Amino acid sequence: MSNDIKNLAIIAHVDHGKTTLVDALFKQSGLFRDNQQIETCAMDYNDLERERGITILAKCTSFNWKGTKLNIVDTPGHADFGGEVERILSMVDGVLVLVDAAEGPMPQTKFVLSKALALNLNPIVVVNKIDKMEARVSEVLNEVFDLFIALEANDTQLDFPIIYASGRNGWAVKNLEKEERNDMSPLLDAIIQHVPNASIEENEPFRMLVTMLEYDQYLGRILTGKILSGTTNINDNVHALRPGMSGDVERARLTKLLAFEGLKRIPIESAVAGDIVAIAGLEKSTVADTIAAMEVIEPLNSLPIDPPTISITFSVNDSPLAGKEGKNLTSRMIGDRLFKEAEGNVSITVKKSTEEESYEVAGRGELQLGVLIETMRREGFELSIGRPRVLFKKDEVTGATIEPVEELYVDLDDEFTGTVVDKLIQRKGEMIDMRPSGTGKTRIKFLIPTRGLIGYYGDFLTDTKGSGIMNRSFHSYVPHKGPIEERNRGVLVSVANGKAIPYALFFLKDRGTLFVRPSDPVYEGMIIGEHSRENELEVNPTKEKQLSNCRASGKDENIKLPNPREMSLEQAISYIKNDERVEVTPKSIRLRKRYLDATLRKKMSRQQDM
Repeated sequence: MSNDIKNLAIIAHVDHGKTTLVDALFKQSGLFRDNQQIETCAMDYNDLERERGITILAKCTSFNWKGTKLNIVDTPGHADFGGEVERILSMVDGVLVLVDAAEGPMPQTKFVLSKALALNLNPIVVVNKIDKMEARVSEVLNEVFDLFIALEANDTQLDFPIIYASGRNGWAVKNLEKEERNDMSPLLDAIIQHVPNASIEENEPFRMLVTMLEYDQYLGRILTGKILSGTTNINDNVHALRPGMSGDVERARLTKLLAFEGLKRIPIESAVAGDIVAIAGLEKSTVADTIAAMEVIEPLNSLPIDPPTISITFSVNDSPLAGKEGKNLTSRMIGDRLFKEAEGNVSITVKKSTEEESYEVAGRGELQLGVLIETMRREGFELSIGRPRVLFKKDEVTGATIEPVEELYVDLDDEFTGTVVDKLIQRKGEMIDMRPSGTGKTRIKFLIPTRGLIGYYGDFLTDTKGSGIMNRSFHSYVPHKGPIEERNRGVLVSVANGKAIPYALFFLKDRGTLFVRPSDPVYEGMIIGEHSRENELEVNPTKEKQLSNCRASGKDENIKLPNPREMSLEQAISYIKNDERVEVTPKSIRLRKRYLDATLRKKMSRQQDM
C-alpha cells in the first residue's frame, strides 16, 4: 500500500539551513510555477518564526519526485523546542542530517541525532553551505563520523551517504570535484534510493498515532500523524485510545481527511497506511493518543519525552496599569489558555500554583517559555511573570538532590576567551574542550548547571561585544553543585505614580542605568533602572523642577539623557530576581517588584530571612 510513499525528517542545529533547503526542494520538484512569487523560508509562516529567523513548530509538507510521494517534516533547530522534534520521529522512516560546512555538528544536531539513531533510523548526511568562505568540508565530515561513533551508531548507520549542497543557491552534488552544480536532483535521488518505504503493518485495521495537534476555527481540533496500518475513509467511525487508560477517550466520526500537498492541506476521501495525514472530528483526543478502527482495543506506544528542566510562574497582572493595553486579564482566561497549550505541546506542563491566581508552567528553556509568553501577549493577554526556577529531582538510590546540566558550546573571538571562561567557572561550569574554530576564533565546550545559565546571556553578549555565539542542549542530571551567585547589582525602584520627568531622570542617570524614557508611565514598586551598587535604591522619577523667583535660563528640553537599556522578553525574564516580576502586556514589557508597597516588601523580606 505504501510502495510510493517515503517519510523523512530534516534535523539540524539552528541556522544551518533546513528551511532554506526545503525551499530549494520545492522549486526542484516543480511545486511552484517558474514565474510564481514565493517568500523565502516558505515553511516558516508563523510571524514569530519570521521575526526571529528560527523554526519553532514542526511542520509537514509533501511533493512528488519521479512518481514517489515524499512527506518531509521540517523540525526546529533550537534545543528548547526539542519536544517538537522527538514526537515526530515516530512517523518517519529516514532522516536528513544537515550540517553547516563551517560550523560542523552542534549541540542540537547531537541531541536529535541520538534520538533518531536509537529508533534505528538510517541517516543521509547533507553538508550544507558549501559555498561559504569558511567551509572546512573534510574536517566537518570527520567530526560527523566521530559524532556517530560517540552515539553508538550501528554499522549500517555509519555507512551513511554524503551529499554536498548549497540550499541558498539551489544545488546539490555527490562529488564536489566531478559533478556540475546544477540543481537539487542528486539529493532527491539519494532520498529515493536510501530512505526505505513507509513502514506499515499489512492486513491490520486502521491505526494512527497522533504526533501533532492544532486548532482550526471551522474544523476544531486537527490531529496529524502517520497511518501505521489499514485504510480510512471520510465519515468512518473511530475511537481514541490512550496509554495507561482503560476504555475509550472518545468515539467520533471522521468529518475531514486532509493530505499535505506543498504548503497546503487538501481534502481527500480516503487515506492508506504509510501516509501522513491530518484528521478532524474528535474533540478530546490529543498528542500520543491512538486513533483507530472500533475493533482495535490496544493503544500504540508513544516515545517518551525528556522532562522539563525549568519552571516559571504565570499570574494575573495586578499593577496600577493593568487593563489599559490588554483584553484577556483574568486568571481563568490565563489558565484556560495555558492548559490548551499544554494539550498540543507535549514538552511543557501546567499546574495550579500555591500562589493566588497563578500557574506553574514548566518547559525546556527560557526561549521556549518566552515564545509562549510572546504568543499570549499578541493574543491580548496581560501577565505577571516570575523568575525561572530549575526543577530539581531526588536521586532514586541515594535520595540526594540532583539538578539538570546543560552541554554548552560558545564560539567567540580569542580576545574574549579569558573573561567568558572565568564567568562560566564562577557559575559552576566545567570546561570539557577548547579548540580553534577559525582565524582568531575559539570554540569552548562546557558542562554547566541549567541554573548557571539563567540570566547569563546578556552578560555573554556584553563580554564578547555582541560577536559571541552560544548554543546549549540538555545533557543529564548530576548531584547539586552548590550555590551560584545571582545578579550583583541592585535596582532603582520608583516610589511614586505618574510619568517619568526629564528633570528627575537627569539626576538619576548617575546612579545607574535607566530602563525608562521621559513621559513613560511609572508606578510605586516599578523597577526603572539598574543601580550601580549592590543595594536596592528607592527613587522618585516623577519629581519636577521647583519654580522660584530666580528663574534659571535652562529648560527641560535642553536636558540630554542617555538612551535607556531596552530588554527583550527573554532578557527581562532572565534579569529579575526571586522577589521581582516582569509585567507583560500587548504593548509593553516592564520590570517591577513582586510586592509594590515598600513597607510590605520589607516585612516579607524579614519573614524570609527568619
